[in-house]
Formats: sequence, C-alpha cells, structure tokens
Amino acid sequence: MTEEWFCEAMCGLDFLPNSPTLMNAGTDVGQLAACFVLPLGDSLEDIFETAKRAALVFKSGGGVGLSFSRLRPRGDAVHSTGGVASGPVSFMRIFDTGADVVKQGGRRRGAMMGALRVDHPDILEFIRCKREPGRLESFNTSVAVTDAFMAALAGDREYALVNPRTGWPAGSLRAAEVFDEIVRCARATGEPGVLFIDRMNAANPTPELGAYETTNPCGETQLLPYESCNLASINLANMVAEGRIDEERLARAACLATHFLDNVVEVSRQPLPEIAEVTHRNRKIGLGVMGFAEMLIRLGVPYDSERALETADFVMREIDRESGWESCRLADERGVFPGYEGSAFSPGGPRVRNATRLAIAPTGTLSIIAGVTGGIEPVFAVGLRRSNILDGSEFFELHPLFEETARREGFYTDALARKVAGATSIHGFEEIPEHVRRLFRTAHDVSPEWHVRMQAAFQAHVDNSVSKTVNLPADTTEDDVRRVFLLAYELRCKGVTVYRDGSRDGQPLSSGAAAKPETRAPRPRPDVLPGRTRKLRTGCGSIFVTITTDEGGRPLELFAKHGKAGVCSQAQCEAIGRLASLALRSDVDPRQIEKQLAGITCHAPFGFGPDKVLSCADAIARAVRLELEDEGPGARLPVRAGVARTQTGTGTTPPVLRTGACPECGAALTREGHCASCRSCGYTQCA
Repeated sequence: MTEEWFCEAMCGLDFLPNSPTLMNAGTDVGQLAACFVLPLGDSLEDIFETAKRAALVFKSGGGVGLSFSRLRPRGDAVHSTGGVASGPVSFMRIFDTGADVVKQGGRRRGAMMGALRVDHPDILEFIRCKREPGRLESFNTSVAVTDAFMAALAGDREYALVNPRTGWPAGSLRAAEVFDEIVRCARATGEPGVLFIDRMNAANPTPELGAYETTNPCGETQLLPYESCNLASINLANMVAEGRIDEERLARAACLATHFLDNVVEVSRQPLPEIAEVTHRNRKIGLGVMGFAEMLIRLGVPYDSERALETADFVMREIDRESGWESCRLADERGVFPGYEGSAFSPGGPRVRNATRLAIAPTGTLSIIAGVTGGIEPVFAVGLRRSNILDGSEFFELHPLFEETARREGFYTDALARKVAGATSIHGFEEIPEHVRRLFRTAHDVSPEWHVRMQAAFQAHVDNSVSKTVNLPADTTEDDVRRVFLLAYELRCKGVTVYRDGSRDGQPLSSGAAAKPETRAPRPRPDVLPGRTRKLRTGCGSIFVTITTDEGGRPLELFAKHGKAGVCSQAQCEAIGRLASLALRSDVDPRQIEKQLAGITCHAPFGFGPDKVLSCADAIARAVRLELEDEGPGARLPVRAGVARTQTGTGTTPPVLRTGACPECGAALTREGHCASCRSCGYTQCA
C-alpha cells in the first residue's frame, strides 16, 4: 500500500466499524474495529435491554465487553417477586445463546468479554464457569482483581466480599484460596484471565465520565459504557531495512495511522446511537503493532533476550511519541476531543484530539493476511498446522523467514521441512545451525517469565492495554501459572492471560504434536450421603430416581430403578445411573447430564403420564432438573432459564394413547383401535 493510496482511503471512507480489513500482504498498517462495552444494570429490564443491544452489535459482526459485577449474587432476595436472584453466571447464558444464534444465522459468532470483580459473592462460581467444555463458548472471562485483593494475597489474609445491590459486606474469603482456584482453572482451560482493574482506572483519562469495569473481548482496550474500540496495527516486519530499524518509515506509519483512525471515528456508522455519542465524545483510538517476532528475526535478535526488550522499548516509545504529536496536531486543526474538559489532560496538559491512542491487539486475522505473527507474540511454531479454519479445513505451513534462512544457508531439505512441521520446537534439531535455532525461538521455547517481561516492556508506553497470551507447554504446572500472574502484577501489566497447549479442544493454532488431554479422577464417595428419591411414571412403569448430594449440596450420585420392568429396561437404567454418577463425581455440571438425556424417546413421541415422560432416560433427566430447581438439598445451582417447574404424581392430564412397554409387566403394548393394550397381563390404557 503506497502512502498516497492510504491518504486517499482515509479521507473518503464511510463504513461500519466491522468493515473489511484495509490491508494486503505488503501493507504497513491494517485496521479493524468492531468491539464495544455495554452497561449492565441489575434489573431484569436492564439486563434484557442490554441483551437486545448486544444482539444489534452481533448482527453487525462485532463483539461486546460486559461486566456482571453489578448483578446481585445468587440467592439474594428479590423483593418485587418474593423470589431469589439466580446470579451473574446464569445471566451470562442469555448473552452466550444470543451470540451463538448469530453464528447459526450465517455470521461469525459475536465475541464477548465477561468480567466479574473478585469481591463479588459469586466469584468462585464465575471462576469455574468454563471448566465444563461447551459452556459459555462465546465468552472470554476475566476476574477484575483489585489492589486490596493482591494485598490480602501477599499477607495471606481474608478479604471482604461485597453485595453490589446494598454495598454491604457479604462475607469473606481467603485470598490465597481464591487465587489458587483462578490458577487451577486457568491452567486447565486458559480461563479466566485477570484484569488489574485498579491499575486500569489509575490510567483512566476521563474519570469524571465513569470508571472502567471491563474491556473489549480481547482485553487490549478498557472502555467506558458504550465506548468502541477503533484499532490499527503497524506491521513491524516492514520496518526493517538492511538489518536495522527504519525509524523514518516507522514514524511516518505512526502519524499516518493516527490520522487515519481519527478519520475512522468521524465517518463510521455505529450500531447504536449511544455508541456513536460516547465514541465521538472521547474519540479513543488504539494504534498497535503486529509482526514484532519477524522484526526481531530480521534484526538477528532472539525473542527472549535483553536486546529484544530494548527493541520493544524503543519501538513503542517511538510510536507513542509520533502518535502523540499527530494527535496534538489534529487537535490544533480540528479541536480537542469533546470530553477534554475535566479529563486528565485538563487543565495544563497537552491539547489532544484523542483521549487514548495506543493499544496492542492480538491481530489474529490481520496478521494472517499480512503473513506475520500476531501482536507482540513470538513465533508460535516454525512449522504450523492451522485447524478449525474455513469450515474445519486444515493447513500446514513453514515460516517463510525460516525457509528463506534454511535455503540461504544450505541446510534446507524436504525431509527437514516435514520434520519441522510436526514439532513444537527446533531446539533439539542438530541438523539446524545453533544460531538459527536460537533465533527461531518458539512460543514454547520462551519461558513464562520472558513472555511477561515482553508484555511489560510494551505496556510501559501504551495508554490502553496489551493483549498478550502467555503460551505454555502442555506439561506446565500450577506453580508456573501462579508465577505468571504474580509477575504480571509486579511488572505493572494491566492484565494477563495464559494458555496451556492442548488444554482446549479445537484450538485454532497448534504444533504438529498434539498434547495429551488432561485426565481427572472422580471424587471419592463418602460412606454416608443425604439424598432424595422421586417417582415418575413412564411407559415401562414407575421409575424411582435417587440423587445423593455432597456437603455443599451438589449432586454426587444418581440411581434409577423400575418398580415393574423387564431385565433389559432395568439394566439400561442401572447403566445410565452408573455413568451419571461417574460424571457427577468428576465435577461434570449436572445440567449437562440433563441436557444429554432430556428428550430421548422410547416408543412414541408424545410422552406418557401427567409429566409426558418420553423414556426412562427422559425421566432421569427430569429428576435431575427437579433436583436443581428444588429449594431443598441440591438447590445450590441456578434454575435453568425457560424451564417451568413440573410436579410429579399429580394432575388430571389424561394418558396419551401410545404403544410401548406395559407399565404393569413390561411386555410390549399393541394398538387396538384407538387404545393400546397388553396381551400378556391384560392391561389397557383406555380402562
């Protein structure tokens, strides 16, 4: 892209924030913006209004950030209805379903960031909410960690929980136990990440307009309600000439991109009028980088080295300076941003056009188009397999700079290329010269400490945040993850995310060698457990479902037995009970068991008895649902949205005419006219 073409483009565009990316393989700068933060009130009306607005954002191809910290905790009294609140995690499912429906309608799924303050009473449930595969897949989750929590952690003390409805204390938790749970879940699934929320607000340029509560879905921009992220990334791979950084070209790109992004704010059509108003009031932009790993390779600098940190510091300082000058020049020409008065810049500060200017995004799509590594990440692998892309297609590729180096130095062979494509690292490949192995350090070669140090080096010159994933090998321990979080706080990062290779199915990037999935042993069964038995009527007779619970009220075991049934039917119920018990003792969400069994039909599609039970499996699912909904033991989980209570053993609904198994003896029923009867014992549905 020539400078003249870029200038023409930035002066005449009229597009939605999620318009096609403006770049090609030779471009210095790529631009894309499509994410917003929406406010979330505590009333049902506010929640569903926000869900409606989120749907409009999803429809335009964007994503949203949502803080659930203002929602009352689970079990809190709702005086208007006389009921109790179901808590933040239950309402997250509403937004998750809405985003998934957009994907099913032919668009990409709307991404979301879900955040909850660490002092919210439901924080432990939130931390664990994505341990179960398939839950809340449209969300990235992050815990908004406060300085008070980190101080309590350092002192091994308890800290206070606060009911957001009243502002009153709502108990306390030991900080170390909560932190350990964050570490365990982050190692297991890559979530939650952490946001150092007090540090973010300390850098808030417009504190009089509100406080930060969350970020956009990838975490690089902290935003006020209805603010949008408007992002661009400089391709640092193009900023190297003859083995040195081309400072003049870098400065020109920084000024040009800042000017361009300010124009994008002016001409973009936003999906909501509130977004348009707040976006124009603060005119926030986020200029970042991509291809940093390629810049280092072209400079001959290993990623995990002091020279790399010095390079990061220099590059981002230059971009900060040039972007700042351009924002001041635009303010002289066009005026300061409308929210300038009362901001951190006034009085006596610089007159700027944009409340914020810099943010380092992950640049997944942009970097793929440009053929470079995303954001400030190291090379993920010298040989790469891209999977779950373009409807499940799979691609193999060799890093172009490695192939170029191998051919230039004479050690390239087809056999080596195939070998490299299946490796997470080339560290042990003796056929590759040592200086090349040192230069092409992959994400798994780089220690967790160096990942965090690199993020901190860029964060020092970024007024928003840095989206950086600390990629970890499959054998990473919880202590490794713990050190990452603590070091990120110590080095003044604004947040951090870890991802252990192979810890999640369907990851977009992986090396050729797949990690073995983590196994989990079921919890031991105590000698004595409380439980309740429910009786439900099925086409095979009455079924008795017993569910036992642990000390915390969570279902732990399930037993199912027929009153009168054949041997096969009873064997099937026993098998379902054993597998369900194994799942429950392995901490599988009971709602997932219900979801898998509900709706299974036996002989007819209409159901039997007053509860319209479809089969023995369906009866067991209904018993699980009733256990979760009931206000007795086992009621520690929220009621599934949209499911009405069903009473068993009562009602006047007439039996449905059907074939199936005889409820008296278990033999097959046969249809005679409009009635089904049993030729074995004489039972008839019409009697």
